[in-house]
Amino acid sequence: MNQNAKLCILRLSAIGDVCHAVALVNRIQTTRPDIQLTWVIGKVEYQLVKHLPNIRFVIFDKKQGKAAFKALEAALGNEQFDALFVMQVAFRANLVSRKINAKKRYGFDWHRSKELHWLFTNAHVSAHPQCHVLDGFMDFADAAGIPPLDPVTWNFPLPEKDESWVENQLSPHLNTGQKLAVINPAASKKERNWLSENYAKIADYLTEKGWLVVLSGGPAEMEITLAEEIEKQASQPLVNFVGKTSLPQLAALLKRCNLVIAPDTGPAHIAAMMGCQVVGLYAHSNPRRTGPYHNLHNVVSVYDDVIAQQKGKPWMQLPWGTRAKGKELMQKITLDAVKDKIDNIVNCD
Repeated sequence: MNQNAKLCILRLSAIGDVCHAVALVNRIQTTRPDIQLTWVIGKVEYQLVKHLPNIRFVIFDKKQGKAAFKALEAALGNEQFDALFVMQVAFRANLVSRKINAKKRYGFDWHRSKELHWLFTNAHVSAHPQCHVLDGFMDFADAAGIPPLDPVTWNFPLPEKDESWVENQLSPHLNTGQKLAVINPAASKKERNWLSENYAKIADYLTEKGWLVVLSGGPAEMEITLAEEIEKQASQPLVNFVGKTSLPQLAALLKRCNLVIAPDTGPAHIAAMMGCQVVGLYAHSNPRRTGPYHNLHNVVSVYDDVIAQQKGKPWMQLPWGTRAKGKELMQKITLDAVKDKIDNIVNCD
């Protein structure tokens, strides 16, 4: 890209994918600080990344329907970008891309293109079979000639007030030198949650080792109920932050902790972005594609066995991203397997 080029990134959602996109932003800002960055992003997701420096955010609030498209047009006007990264294949995102004027409109390669994505772009990244979502985002920088950054880092800033809030909340519970574990038990879909009694037993296991265990999560009724069930079933008191944190406060909490245990959910990726060790619990999706980055060796997964049983083929022979189906799959993850991962992390500290 030319010196002082204007680049627009289009990635509206979700939280985990936005965390992956932050790594791309850091690569651009580190290796090509001259590039002028604009990011078109969802309203909720913006709350997490709004403190990133030297970047203009334009919010697209999908709940506004047609009004959201008009607001986007008003925000961008006739502005012309040198390049647009259309980093989302959903049809709504493709429609949003049409409101952004750009000379080069980079999209995914044919194999990753869905919902007419190919028709909304005029340049494409190279094929990258069986790659992690984050690495797939990096393909856009490669296609635009932006230098690589190795290793992948985020350099994610947090306001001091959010970090102070976390310290103030933890101080009545956390002893000097005590290690902190966060269990973020809920995914966006109930079927991707582990059993509450298993979370409770893991919480007890960590408490017996002298750790403070904190529950985290969003304000959804399902998340609050699951956390309450875990608290009731645990033999030792837990600190419950579920529904009580903003996204930056949650990021500050995950930055502060030593270990996170979570299913396939956005906070697992926030934790990875903040540099925390993450034990991811996977059954429905392939963690090689969607697992917490830099933490795939910590994942406890039954996906390989489940998908081979359901499809009659190993995952290597199936379309990348094939999901397993079933409401009881997470129950196949054993307590001992999770404890073994925890022990490996603890013993390596």
